[in-house]
Formats: sequence, structure tokens, C-alpha cells
Amino acid sequence: MSDSSTTEHAHHWEVSWAPMVVTIGILFLLPFTFSAHFVYDDPLLTTIFAGIGTPLTLAGIAKWVDEGITQKPLLEGVSPSGLPYFIISEVFIFLGFFVTYWTMRLSAGDAWPPEGTPALNLLLPVVMTVILVSSSWTYHIAEEKYEKGDLSEFRKWLMITIGLGTLFLGCTFYEYNHLMHLGFVPSSNAFSTIFYTITGFHASHVIIGLGVFIAILIPAFRGKTNKYLVFCGGVYWHFVDVIWFFVASQVYYW
Repeated sequence: MSDSSTTEHAHHWEVSWAPMVVTIGILFLLPFTFSAHFVYDDPLLTTIFAGIGTPLTLAGIAKWVDEGITQKPLLEGVSPSGLPYFIISEVFIFLGFFVTYWTMRLSAGDAWPPEGTPALNLLLPVVMTVILVSSSWTYHIAEEKYEKGDLSEFRKWLMITIGLGTLFLGCTFYEYNHLMHLGFVPSSNAFSTIFYTITGFHASHVIIGLGVFIAILIPAFRGKTNKYLVFCGGVYWHFVDVIWFFVASQVYYW
């Protein structure tokens, strides 16, 4: 009885090289590559650091995703329980940016936006909203197909979602390119700084969401899926969608 109890409650170690490799890859990609490019203006070092960091990061993420899909977790359902805490922390980060914007906007009064700000295309955020809302709808359909066990349809609707998310990002980059050609860069004035900060921070979340979807899609072609990853990816994407309503309404129309 004693031996059986000991065996049942024996500590189980999970060993993976993925987190360390991802950490090292990000270290080369962010501080090293950015410093080499923006601080030291050294193209050779920038290329070397990016060349080391990119494959390490991708390899680590691929390994981590594979483990999450193929290995049985010690505790079932931990990720859906922990996701709300992550979402709340993200809400507070966005809220910090919005409070900054509101303070600047209310302090400026009628002198907003500052001199030197070109007229923004107010139709573009409407188009981007339609695209992003559509992507949430297509992912909802993908989840329904997944629950019914139809992986072929799940992959199809997931790819449509990825396409719509990519199109949304394309609109962001198109707008950035247009504004920068007009000389409106992050350092132009107070509005440009907060505009690029908020929209850029949101765009980074879209990129992460697309990365999650790709991490779901690639194994799905081999018949490997994880219901928790599918669920959490959807909740995160819907969160990014909801946040965009606040970004568009505040930055473009107020």
C-alpha cells in the first residue's frame, strides 16, 4: 500500500529545451539586433544577430507547440483558467496608453491634433474594422467545425481567418507608409507619438495572434490538434478584435 501510494504521488519532471532556446533567440533578436542597428548602426552585426536569433526563436516555438499538442499535461484545463489573468493584464497595458492619450487630448483642447498632423483617412479604420470583425466570425466557424471533428473544414476556415488578419495588417502598414511619406513619423509631434504607439501595439498583438493561428494550423495538417490551444487562440483573437474598437474610436475619431 505504501509503495503504491508513493508511486502514484511521485513527482514527475518535464524536461524541454524549448523555453531556453526561445529565450536565447529573443535575446539575440531584440536587445542585440536592435542595439546593433539603432545604436551602433552596424549592418554586419545586425545581420549576424538577426540570423542567429530568428532560427533559434522559430525552432524553440515549434518545439514548444509540438510538446503542447502531443504531450498530455499534468493538469488538464490550466490554460483556459489562466488566460483571463493574461487578458486582464493586457487590458491594463492598453488602458495605460488610452489614459495617456486622453490626458494629452483633453489638455490640448481645440489645438488638437497638433500642427503638422496630416488629415487621417477616416474610411480606412472602418474597412479595417469590417475585416477584423469578419476574422472573428470566420474563426468562430472554424471552432464549430473543430468541435464537430471536421478537421478539413477547420483548416479551411482557419486559413481564411489568417488571410483576413494578414489583410488587416496590410492596411496598417499601408497607412504607416502613406503617413511617413508625408513626413508624419513617430517623432513629428505628440499625436504622432501616441498614434504610432497605440496602433503599433495593437498591430503587434495581431501579429502574435496570427503566429498562434499558424502554430495551430501547421500541426492540424498532420491531424494533430489541441482543444485548449484552439480555444485560447480564439479568445485571444476576439480580445484583439474588441480592443480595436477602442483604438479606432479614440485615435481616429476623437
